[in-house]
Amino acid sequence: MEGEELRLGRGGVVEEIGPDVDEELWTDDDDGSHAGWYCVRTDPFPCPAAGCGFVAEFMTAAHLVLVWEENDDPNLLRHAQRAKEVGRNPRVVTYEKSYGPSASYYAWEAAGRPVHGVRH
Repeated sequence: MEGEELRLGRGGVVEEIGPDVDEELWTDDDDGSHAGWYCVRTDPFPCPAAGCGFVAEFMTAAHLVLVWEENDDPNLLRHAQRAKEVGRNPRVVTYEKSYGPSASYYAWEAAGRPVHGVRH
């Protein structure tokens, strides 16, 4: 639905979703390593997609850890603040490959901000 934003409800659960479900998870086409970049670690948080058992410990998009090149990036800080507001106990940490697959925040944004289980 063009122009419609998803709204996070209590605890970050999606309250409104578009009608089209995306069956495949988005992947970042950037093959570069994000080791040494920064991400937001949070308390464990279940994926809001219906029937999905994935539990994130980081700010994610389509099950990929979102990463930023600078630890003071305004978008990183904005997302960490949002996580704090919903009680997810965010901490900015240096990303390590062992955290799981990652995606640059800006590549995710350029791809239209895909979300698991929701097609915009």
